[in-house]
Amino acid sequence: MPKQMITSQSAPTTGFTDKGTPSPLAQAIRAGNLLFVSGQGPLDPKTREVVSADIGEQTRQTLTNLKNVLAAAGLDFSHVVNMRVVLRNAADFPAFNEAFRDVLEGEKVTRTCIGATPHRKGVNVEIDCVASFD
Repeated sequence: MPKQMITSQSAPTTGFTDKGTPSPLAQAIRAGNLLFVSGQGPLDPKTREVVSADIGEQTRQTLTNLKNVLAAAGLDFSHVVNMRVVLRNAADFPAFNEAFRDVLEGEKVTRTCIGATPHRKGVNVEIDCVASFD
């Protein structure tokens, strides 16, 4: 099965907006029975602006964006097998974790969380995931 690009209007587009050229990135790509979702951040899908400086609100918006991309492929968090998280500030981990737990509502995933500076000012969390169609 050739890879298939998945897009959602309910999540921010992924791209290099500062270059004015088409992006080489996809919101998600299906390859066989796996869906690889590009890193999502706390951006409003319409304005592409950061929704808040609060890490809890940023985490909720980031996960909502992931959820919307998953839904475009006919999936939800129950299909996610792995998430990778980038936090700007390790001190935000407890508040991030609380929001993460609330949004996932008991779903279990594997997860890696690292501290690093995301690429855009004001973005304090970014999350990508891999989901299975099985």
